Amino acid sequence: QFTADEDGAVTVDWVVLTAAIVGLGIAVLTSVSGGTTGLASKISSKLNTMTIMNHGG
Repeated sequence: QFTADEDGAVTVDWVVLTAAIVGLGIAVLTSVSGGTTGLASKISSKLNTMTIMNHGG
C-alpha cells in the first residue's frame, strides 16, 4: 500500500512546476534589466539636454 500511494507525487510535481516558473521569471528579468537600464540612461541624458521655450506672455 505504501508503494502505491501517490499523494506525495502531486506535491512534488507542483514544487517542480513552481520552481521552473520562478526560474524562468528570474531569467527574463535578468535579460531585460540591462536593456531597460540603458534605455533609462539614454532618456535621462536626452531630457537633460532639452531646453524649455516660453512663447508669449
